[in-house]
Amino acid sequence: MNKQSSFLSKTEILDAAEQTLRRFGPDKTSVTDVAKLLGVSHGTLYRHFPSKAALREAVTERWLEEKIIAPLIVIASNESESEMPLQQVRQYILKLIELKQSYAEEDREMFKMYASVTADAVDLIETHIERIVKHMALIISRGLDVKNIRRISEPETMARSILQATARFHHPAHAYEWQPPRTLEDFNNLWLLIEQGLAV
Repeated sequence: MNKQSSFLSKTEILDAAEQTLRRFGPDKTSVTDVAKLLGVSHGTLYRHFPSKAALREAVTERWLEEKIIAPLIVIASNESESEMPLQQVRQYILKLIELKQSYAEEDREMFKMYASVTADAVDLIETHIERIVKHMALIISRGLDVKNIRRISEPETMARSILQATARFHHPAHAYEWQPPRTLEDFNNLWLLIEQGLAV
């Protein structure tokens, strides 16, 4: 039974697209596959999303928001650890690393699509990065207030530098490096340098 396009919600389309992407993979999934699952014509989906790329970006954006950003917000907004902001920055980065690396293993098709979109959807990825930078800048600002973190530059600049310095452990382009057992040891060695540079 065909579903009227007027009754299709964005959530329904994204749910169907995500289900289809997991089934066929990001390379083989077509707009027609998603339309078939929803019981509509592919033209109906094009009225909601102008292209396959736009649909992929929307699915990726939601995935990043729900799977990556939401758990990180919990850490960034936790002011109960305001006396230990430097440790909270470390906890935030470790959570980011844990999430990216675990989804690379457990949700491979969605992670593969995210990695692909990273190269194409510059604005979407920049927005994602800005969310993370602002989270860390908030924690760093608290650290500056309680003199737990040494001011080197503006909080957002410091946050961006930390994110860039740790990119090997969470950027999808480095996923091939995440298998060796030395990964955590390498991060701890890097963090020791960062900590020594930031600690008051």
